[in-house]
Amino acid sequence: MFSSRAEVIRHCNLPENFPERPGLARCGGRSAGCGFRRSKASRFLSVLFALCWLSACRTTPLLPAVNLGEPGWRLRQGQAVWRSKRDAPEIAGELLLAAHPDGRSFLQFTKTPLPFVVAQTTTNAWQIEFVAENKTFCGSGRPPSRLGWLHLARCLTGRVPPANWRWKQLDEGRWRLENNLSGERMEGFLTP
Repeated sequence: MFSSRAEVIRHCNLPENFPERPGLARCGGRSAGCGFRRSKASRFLSVLFALCWLSACRTTPLLPAVNLGEPGWRLRQGQAVWRSKRDAPEIAGELLLAAHPDGRSFLQFTKTPLPFVVAQTTTNAWQIEFVAENKTFCGSGRPPSRLGWLHLARCLTGRVPPANWRWKQLDEGRWRLENNLSGERMEGFLTP
């Protein structure tokens, strides 16, 4: 057992005038080693780092590919115009929506020859892929309010959009979904 700070410091091969570093607490000579132990904050950060490292980048797995040939899927096709924000140009394209009685939905917005957006929802998970940007996002629960395409699929299957989105059924089967804050807007129609 060490009886003084000088003995602890000599045991660690540190100079006598070695300053105690902030964030480290004295062991009081109760354990072998250099006489210091980690503070609660550094232990917490170590555990947090380990949890982040173990969970990697993806905590929610990607949804399985949709087979629209399975029984129960109801397909609707049409056209839509998308504006990603208030001052952005509009993009016109083809829209495919598929809904299943079990609560799943699939939406694809295509500007020939390639899809721009592919979105899927289930009763407890969601996934969206922005093909041109090679980005995919997924999660569990209700989709984030900023992802309008996922809410378009939900609105077209009879659900209410989040508070900052406005859903409007227009005449002749047309519809509009618009974000009051960002100015993002989707407008179009689907065949019955």
